[in-house]
Amino acid sequence: MGNEKQDLTRGSLGKQILLFSLPLILSNLLQVLFNMADIAVVGQFAGSIALGAVGSTTTLVTLFTGALIGLSGGINVLVALHIGSRNPKAVKETSHSAAFFSLLAGLLFLLIGILFSHSILSIMNTKQELIGDATLYLRIYFLGMPALAIYNWGNAVFSAAGDTKRPLRYLTIAGILNIILNLFFVIVCNLGVVGVALASVISQYLSAILILHALCRSKESYGLSLKELQIKKDKLLAIARIGVPAAMQNIIFQFANLFVQVGINSFDAITVAGNSAAANADGLVYDVMAAFYTACGSFIGQNYGANNKKRILKSYFISLAYSFFAGLILGVSLVIVGHGFLSLFTKDTAVIEAGMYRLTVMGLSYAISSFMDCSIAASRGLGETIIPTLIVILGSCIFRVIWIYTVFAYFRTVPSLYLLYSISWTITAIAEIIYFAYLYRKSMQKMQNNTI
Repeated sequence: MGNEKQDLTRGSLGKQILLFSLPLILSNLLQVLFNMADIAVVGQFAGSIALGAVGSTTTLVTLFTGALIGLSGGINVLVALHIGSRNPKAVKETSHSAAFFSLLAGLLFLLIGILFSHSILSIMNTKQELIGDATLYLRIYFLGMPALAIYNWGNAVFSAAGDTKRPLRYLTIAGILNIILNLFFVIVCNLGVVGVALASVISQYLSAILILHALCRSKESYGLSLKELQIKKDKLLAIARIGVPAAMQNIIFQFANLFVQVGINSFDAITVAGNSAAANADGLVYDVMAAFYTACGSFIGQNYGANNKKRILKSYFISLAYSFFAGLILGVSLVIVGHGFLSLFTKDTAVIEAGMYRLTVMGLSYAISSFMDCSIAASRGLGETIIPTLIVILGSCIFRVIWIYTVFAYFRTVPSLYLLYSISWTITAIAEIIYFAYLYRKSMQKMQNNTI
């Protein structure tokens, strides 16, 4: 393929950010479809117990995949910064160090998942009728973690260079294979949760192989050369400074959500299955919105590296507007077509009604999260991630745990559980916006003095 990278420091920002984000949106949605296809197939062809088993693993799967996505966010910002500052040596060293680091992270998560899946599901009070299949699903699914780590690294590198089309093509191929294998393993081979887990793993390795092949063939500074695959200490430290706090944020964020899952598990199996079905909407909406956060970090990173301060604040506001309206339109649409959406995952009317509780509250709340997440992405684009991470931990993570043991413990209702999302997002967003405003002023002074 030809060179598809873009210069993010010139041109119409509104148009560029939208065109940059559209392939990312499709790419992110295809990643969601991996797990969504698993849940849809088992819900339709393997019954409500299998649906509950796979669905009850969603928070745990998201915890580890979120860590890899957080790590890749740090890689994206640093590669974009070095591309913007026209430093090909730093781009190459950062890309190669990040590849090595990402693979090690994927192998570590594979080991943790295989060894501790059952224990973690037990701590989460997973229903006895679900825990066997849920553990089996997780242990197979986690075999794909190294591949997921490599794909997210490659996606981060390509996105930093302004090329969001190639990762989309590779994920489209893998996504189609995933759906075909899901149907084959479950309907033809009658493998149930084992089949959908195997389909996801095989698809993840295909996407990793395709993106590795593309980067090995690339002649750009960010291209991969196996001979140069080594960790540069200074680049590793830079990746760790931005990527590790972002990864830890996602881990702690999902760890807090494990307490929410414990709250869900305190209700009957119908409510658990309804929550599992409705939770699929989260991935759809979040990942559309997340494309604009990636754009925000990439555009701010390149323009900060290029000393182009006029485009930094504009990139933030345009990305924020896109993500807000995406969350609002998608959320309201899901509420309107909620019953039809949930029927994709289950035929049980009781499960659908239970799922509508979550879908209604969340559908009207998604847009609020854009103020929090876009501000975090903007701060990372300016090279700062520790303080934004601490703010999220306090405002969205610790707050949620406190809510579970106070407000939810008092009311013991499903709506009182789901409302914690919009309230925690609002609190955290206010703090993140204040911090970004402070960091922006500080960064402008650095740029004026040429001390980036």
